[in-house]
Amino acid sequence: MSEVLPVGKLRWRCRRGVRELDVLLTRFLDQTYDTLSNSQKLAFCSLLEVQDPIIMDWIFARSSSDEEDVQDIVKQLAKLVD
Repeated sequence: MSEVLPVGKLRWRCRRGVRELDVLLTRFLDQTYDTLSNSQKLAFCSLLEVQDPIIMDWIFARSSSDEEDVQDIVKQLAKLVD
């Protein structure tokens, strides 16, 4: 993704088929998103384009993203799970 989306659109994209992921992404958006750098915001937007099972695998360290910025966001999300 090449541009940062408005928070309202991001909130809509945080709605997922997996309820737990829905809650986690929305919590991250509310608590952390405003403090992110522009490149981290772009990484979060990219993360929201990924399918739920893949995001869950990344969060629970069963696999990892090839993109360093996305992996940084995943690490922050994983901290919210603990």
